Amino acid sequence: MKKYERFLEGDKVYLRPYHPEDLDFFYNGLYIFDTRTLTGLKKVYTKEFMGEYFAKISSDDSRIFLVIADKENDELIGDVEINDIDWMNRSANIRIQISNGNYLSKGFGTEAMKLLLDYGFGVYNLHRFDLEVYSYNLRAIKAYEKLGFKQEGIKRKSHYYHHEFHDTIMMGLLKEEFQPLMH
Repeated sequence: MKKYERFLEGDKVYLRPYHPEDLDFFYNGLYIFDTRTLTGLKKVYTKEFMGEYFAKISSDDSRIFLVIADKENDELIGDVEINDIDWMNRSANIRIQISNGNYLSKGFGTEAMKLLLDYGFGVYNLHRFDLEVYSYNLRAIKAYEKLGFKQEGIKRKSHYYHHEFHDTIMMGLLKEEFQPLMH
């Protein structure tokens, strides 16, 4: 297996740039029921579209898109991204997707988010992150709260999935709320 650079490294995971060889993993991830449900993915994409999309976003200076890999065996886990960076207000959106079911509910995603949040606060000097999560994704809500995110609002019945409407929960994290977690 090819060894890749490790941009950010934790105890269990490392984050690295996307490479074209990762395409099959991410494309196949679109066909995992839990991944589609938890992220609310509705559209069907071709492999060609996905390849062009990943090439575009991984070279976009307005976002930080990184692949999550298992530090022990280099197995791909998913991706994490900072996007919608507002430099004037020092805020951004952050999102994560776990595309390998073997890594759900084991702290890998939480560690990946923690690494990227620390980078965003400590290197990019951002002051605030926000995200949205669907009300049925209780596992993610718990992980975000563990990182210090606070619920800031609810868009009631804004997301239609599996024959019913669900709430979208808006969460935010300020730098001063996160820093105590890093020590």
